[in-house]
Amino acid sequence: MPIEQPQGCGSKPKVLAIGIAPLGIVSIGIVPMGVVSIGVVPMGVISIGAVGMGVINACVVGMGILVAGVNVMGVWWIGMDGMGPKRLGSSSAIHSHHHHSSQTRNLYAYPSKQVAMQKAEELGCKGVHAMGSLWMPCEQHPEGPADNP
Repeated sequence: MPIEQPQGCGSKPKVLAIGIAPLGIVSIGIVPMGVVSIGVVPMGVISIGAVGMGVINACVVGMGILVAGVNVMGVWWIGMDGMGPKRLGSSSAIHSHHHHSSQTRNLYAYPSKQVAMQKAEELGCKGVHAMGSLWMPCEQHPEGPADNP
């Protein structure tokens, strides 16, 4: 009687896989992995779901190259809040990371330290600070209500 080996990492993916951590060309479920992944935490070239990681994502929270969602991070992104070099549908590509305060003062991250210095001058604050590889106006990152959009 042949012993059946469990399906998992290292096994050949199915064309369509459904379930918990399914591995397939098209995967649907909880933590699906494949070329097209649809589910709670999809991980695939194209990911659709709640929290997605892939090249192209349509998720509430997503990370990838082209991302659409509520809170996202990508090279090109569309969303209510996000981070990355190019916000699609925006009038300006330099706005990558922002905060809203009760005083309607918007702070953005810029790829150039000089541009952030000019914005700090406009806002009436001094200096700039680094935010990853970007620069934000003012010496310190805002705290309190400004961090809660």
